[in-house]
Amino acid sequence: MNFSHITWLDDRGHIKPPLFLYLILVFLARGWCIFVASLTQFNDRSGLVRLFYPEKTDFILALVAGVGAVLVYGLIIAERKRSWLILRPFFSKSIWFLWALLILDGVFLLQRIVHDDYLFKLGYSLDALFLFWSVIYVLKSKRLHYYFADWAVDDSEQPEVTEKRNKP
Repeated sequence: MNFSHITWLDDRGHIKPPLFLYLILVFLARGWCIFVASLTQFNDRSGLVRLFYPEKTDFILALVAGVGAVLVYGLIIAERKRSWLILRPFFSKSIWFLWALLILDGVFLLQRIVHDDYLFKLGYSLDALFLFWSVIYVLKSKRLHYYFADWAVDDSEQPEVTEKRNKP
């Protein structure tokens, strides 16, 4: 049988993380991305931060919400390498952590809208639109749910067994 048309599996038969999951994590960690990008400016480090977050409290809330996205990204890296076996139970529960991060980002978005007296801003509408599509994706994506259930108990021991069988 030829399974070359299935692109969401890697060489070992494990489900690859969906690209939209990475986009969601970048969206949730956008405060950290802006912070890291602002460190590259030598003359005015806070200029880029003020461009995206005019209020200092909004930037701090974005950093708080982004910490969870960075942690989920760390779990994804551990799963891809099949290392740090102690993180395996956390990885299977990380879909709920992703839901909590999306809800937290929605609450922070609502707080920013209330803070600006319900005035329309393009940035708020884009954030709300991407948040809406992220919620629909996390709710409906079977691949994402299969991905978070893919790190099984005997997966990390499997390469060692095949190496022992291949030795003469």
